[in-house]
Amino acid sequence: MAGLRVPEQHSLPGAHVELDGVSKSFGGVRALEAVSLRIGRGSIYALVGENGAGKSTIGKIISGAIAPDAGRLLLGGAPVRFHSPRDAIAAGIALIGQEPSVVPALSVAQNVFLGAEPRTAGLLRGRALRRRFDELAAAAGFDLSGEANAGFLRTADQQKVEILRALSRDAELIVMDEPTAALSRPDVIRLHEVIRRLAGTGTTIVLVSHFLGEVLELADQVTVLRDGRLIRTTDATGQTETSLLEAMLGTATTAAFPVRQLAAPDAPVALAIDRLSGPGFGEVSLQLRAGEILGLAGLIGAGRTELARAAYRALRVTGGTVTAPDGRALVGRGRTARWLDSPRTALSSGVAMIPESRREQGLLLGRSVRENVSLSSLADYSRGGLVSRRSERRAVGQVLVSLDVRAAGQSAAAGTLSGGNQQKLLFARMLLRKPQVLIADEPTRGVDVGAKRAIYDLLASAARDGMAVLLISSDVEEVLGLAHRVLVMRQGRVAAELTGEQLTEAAILAAAFGAPDTSGQPDTFGQPDMSGPATGPADKGAA
Repeated sequence: MAGLRVPEQHSLPGAHVELDGVSKSFGGVRALEAVSLRIGRGSIYALVGENGAGKSTIGKIISGAIAPDAGRLLLGGAPVRFHSPRDAIAAGIALIGQEPSVVPALSVAQNVFLGAEPRTAGLLRGRALRRRFDELAAAAGFDLSGEANAGFLRTADQQKVEILRALSRDAELIVMDEPTAALSRPDVIRLHEVIRRLAGTGTTIVLVSHFLGEVLELADQVTVLRDGRLIRTTDATGQTETSLLEAMLGTATTAAFPVRQLAAPDAPVALAIDRLSGPGFGEVSLQLRAGEILGLAGLIGAGRTELARAAYRALRVTGGTVTAPDGRALVGRGRTARWLDSPRTALSSGVAMIPESRREQGLLLGRSVRENVSLSSLADYSRGGLVSRRSERRAVGQVLVSLDVRAAGQSAAAGTLSGGNQQKLLFARMLLRKPQVLIADEPTRGVDVGAKRAIYDLLASAARDGMAVLLISSDVEEVLGLAHRVLVMRQGRVAAELTGEQLTEAAILAAAFGAPDTSGQPDTFGQPDMSGPATGPADKGAA
């Protein structure tokens, strides 16, 4: 097998993959410390832990994306050393990454079969490619057009492309790193069926998931990691979400959400939207007061993110007005109307935004932690066009400490941080700006329970200090736990406004689906049911 080194050593029978004393560091951060585990062939094996615990690092080592600093990786009982993901693919191992990675200029079908396209004499066989894609998508139960441009897909559909790409390899082992984080509830159910079917036919699944209900529903065994060390491996049977949480955190669990403090009824309006219309939404009006957390709920495609981008001056509007905290307003005038300003003006007007995708729309992963945090505030540390690095480092250091961002240092590349710490960098950038309005679009997507609670505390604290927060989330529990008031969007318009005793999961779901309110609660396997099938244009995050 090309690129592999296979010494004459063997381990216990029945193991598909083993890690034997594996350690890995990134800069000065120890990601894994002498981890040993054994994954049985044909099993569904889950890895859980907080962000930075080492889960994704194990997945990347198994799939050849990175190499361990010490220890051995054994495949079928024989030690191997992968030099690249291509080596792992040749060995029957595929990876579904935490963040979708598509080639934007290629079609969906070309992305799915990238590097394995049907060709004759070097020429792509388009008809065969389309047939193979249609068969694969039908088998997985995903409704995707193979002809669509992958670069224009919303995050949820890009994740489906990643899943189909792994399935197209006919891999014997698939590492799935947060495969359902961006999927709609129906697609989650379909993927669960695919996972069970694959395991039933002998394919090994390594599942990394922050949805503990999903882990308990699917997994045969669960390994808990904490700070790069293996805490315990147990059968999933008999475990509960509480027992897994306590093992992950090392302490007894506390309340999931901070105590809410309602905004004063006479608090000033910080952001006013009046009959605003644009691509994906129309005739939307709302008022957001200082100290208030206003939840914006709805299905994928309901127009939530498009509305947020418009409020952040990142999307053209066709009518209506948005008034910022400083009183500046935009008036849309017909189809040819364009913003007279930009997100830069929104920031100067006191409006900041945490985008839906930190990788595509938020962070410069190859640049340093310091540069990412100070990016929007360089003018505050500059004089005569020159940046005072001392002042910049001091300010960045203070905000990193306040958010407990774990990195090797300010010079470390943002891409080396865990998902939760990357998300905190976006909040650190916002804190330096001290905005009066924060638009947070899926602020806890892809982060663990510990990082989630830290973000919840940050949002609640910001609201108590007078900041107005517009919270967009597909997690019903998150919306109910944080928001003082909730607007439910459906097909680009506000379908309901809920307050007080009206704030229930049943009421939110009924408004989102356009159905009568009932008291029945769907089985969510630990995941929200708000990411339902798209009913409108793609719900993409803001730049």
